[in-house]
Amino acid sequence: MHIGKSYRLSEFLIWTRRKTYALFILGLLPVLLYEVFGLKWLTVPWPVVALLGTATAFTVGFKNTQTYNRAAEGQKVWTDLLSLSRYWGIISLDFFNNPPKSKELIYRHIAWLTAMRYYLREDRVWESTSKKHNTEYQQFYSIPEREASLDSELARYLPDHELELILPIKNKATQLLAFQSRTVKALYENGEIVVLQLVEMERVIKDFFLQQGKSEQLKDSPYPRQYAIINTFFVWLFCFLLPFGILRDFDQLNHIVAGPLRGHMVWLVIPFSMLISWMYTSLEQVGESTENPFEGSANDVPISQMGRQLEIELRQMLGEVDLPAELQPQHDIIL
Repeated sequence: MHIGKSYRLSEFLIWTRRKTYALFILGLLPVLLYEVFGLKWLTVPWPVVALLGTATAFTVGFKNTQTYNRAAEGQKVWTDLLSLSRYWGIISLDFFNNPPKSKELIYRHIAWLTAMRYYLREDRVWESTSKKHNTEYQQFYSIPEREASLDSELARYLPDHELELILPIKNKATQLLAFQSRTVKALYENGEIVVLQLVEMERVIKDFFLQQGKSEQLKDSPYPRQYAIINTFFVWLFCFLLPFGILRDFDQLNHIVAGPLRGHMVWLVIPFSMLISWMYTSLEQVGESTENPFEGSANDVPISQMGRQLEIELRQMLGEVDLPAELQPQHDIIL
């Protein structure tokens, strides 16, 4: 997530430059064919291009609205997790007088958050972090889940016997919540909590399952591929036809201009078509970078920072002072 005032224009231009190169070629070829090779018939009526541009604007706007909603949903899920986790820390301390068990419940919860983070950072075939423009931009920030292994992170919070049981399991987060439920049940059977406290703690565990499921749904259910591909088709078809649609209009400007530009106005098709097409391709690229809120891009929901914040707060509830440092933004980006 970018937490500065805004992206700089230079950063945005660098991020989108590869598509700009393609747009230059798409603008240059029609001008060469029209002006140099004399293919004056090689034009497309402007109303055709305008109608296609309108349809493309609708599809791009629809996609960006939906991908923003996905990012907003991811932010809401993890904001709810912040509140639930704080409440879990409080009831784990205040519902019974057993400091070792309180620490066990809180540390296992931090392990659950850690397992969730690592799962959400896994690669999916439809995600865009492996695209060249995104891999280049990753030099400006770091992804904490790519810097340390999950095994080493879980070892900080779980006893060895639990760690041995957890590591071979695919969905580690689910198993950790199951361990939480068994611990709460044992506390009830030992008479350390009453039935109302048992019900409340199990209710919170159920809420954790719900938030986990919402996070997994956002991770494993991509923006519908049929809408994604039609959006891409429309954008690039418009970018291809746009120069052909404005060739004749710019050529006719030669009759009303004087000076060195007279007779060469058609060459202005290249920069103007690039500018208009760049608006569409940039919007399409922004939507693509927003549709997967946990993939590890610069526009992700900052689950790493939230997880570290929760770890600090929960361990402070236990009275600990040897705490990890808060994550700091790099180039105004924090994950």
